[in-house]
Amino acid sequence: MCYYNGQKVTRAEFIRLKGIEKAIRNYNFLNVGLHNGFNYAPCAILVPSEDGKSFEIVQAEWGYVPGYLKTREEALLFRRKYTTLNFKSENLFVKEDGKRSMWADAAKNRRCLVLSTGIVESRHVPKIGKKGQLLKETIKYPYFITLKGHEYFFMPGLYNEWLDPETSEFVNTVAIGITEANTLMRQVHNSKLRMPTILTEDLAYEWLLGRPSEDRLNEIARTQVPSRMLDLCTVDPDYRTSGEVRPRDYPELLPLDMTYLDSAEELLFDHWPAGEVFAYS
Repeated sequence: MCYYNGQKVTRAEFIRLKGIEKAIRNYNFLNVGLHNGFNYAPCAILVPSEDGKSFEIVQAEWGYVPGYLKTREEALLFRRKYTTLNFKSENLFVKEDGKRSMWADAAKNRRCLVLSTGIVESRHVPKIGKKGQLLKETIKYPYFITLKGHEYFFMPGLYNEWLDPETSEFVNTVAIGITEANTLMRQVHNSKLRMPTILTEDLAYEWLLGRPSEDRLNEIARTQVPSRMLDLCTVDPDYRTSGEVRPRDYPELLPLDMTYLDSAEELLFDHWPAGEVFAYS
């Protein structure tokens, strides 16, 4: 733990000292090895307090639901049609066709942070036919990706309170921000070339408790963590059913190209503050 002589701490320390350690001790829902997003199960998010000066840790169903949907069936169909587990950082306020995005109101008024201790993405490798030709069908090799030196990190989220007609209670629903994959993740998630946005501590504070302009929110949502800050390993494919990640080697799998640190990423790494991601002290 870092100590300070004065009574003003950094934004990062404010978030950490205010609630993270307390959350680990007191919240019994922070014990899931791996969430399967398509189960739309509750996960832990940080939301601003009513006065906007602090935050609370609450549960939210993963899979954003807008308020105008009136039944669970409608919500399920909406989630499946639009895959609202994620929102594209490029479409925070405006869609590709230039029209207003469905995320715009939440981006202004209902921003949150989503806790993560690691994500799973799959690398697609083409199958080889009997004649040695590449087939369209691929084999998926799952990787578990974490942040070097950190037990957890935060991703930008957008949430909405939705009235559940089955219980007549409001439930939080959430989507996680994704951005263009960095050089390493382009090799891992090589089918979509995307990755979750991972925020520095200052950016996390600004996203959650600040009052950024639309342009600034777009910048934050599109943050790309440098490749060299990520750790990864291949894991057993049963992670979907077991809810856990277990390392597994695949002898037939060619290694990733680890010469990915081009000059642009080296420059980005040099400007990524060493202590600027949530971590235990």
